Amino acid sequence: MYHIPGVLSPQDVARFREQLEQAEWVDGRVTTGAQGAQVKNNQQVDTRSTLYAALQNEVLNAVNQHALFFAAALPRTLSTPLFNRYQNNETYGFHVDGAVRSHPQTAGCVLTFLPRCF
Repeated sequence: MYHIPGVLSPQDVARFREQLEQAEWVDGRVTTGAQGAQVKNNQQVDTRSTLYAALQNEVLNAVNQHALFFAAALPRTLSTPLFNRYQNNETYGFHVDGAVRSHPQTAGCVLTFLPRCF
């Protein structure tokens, strides 16, 4: 696992936090398979919302422009990001991450933590 700093600027992170405070949150199990649904207990931004579309585009643009990310990950394709949160003892229990989704050739997972609870 690599730590790649600076993909998002501190200003971007602050703006994301503000916007996520107003987000529409749904049960995180809507994007997991049967095995993950047994242990996933969190919330995520509704992927049908306009906020989700805007934030995921910003993240993908930032990643696409980050040379160190590409040098370290060598991605063939990128999946769209999900924005999750954990509240009130929510957890994502023991699981193997489903990094491979709709693109069989995608074999990486990127986790970006915005260091504040929502």
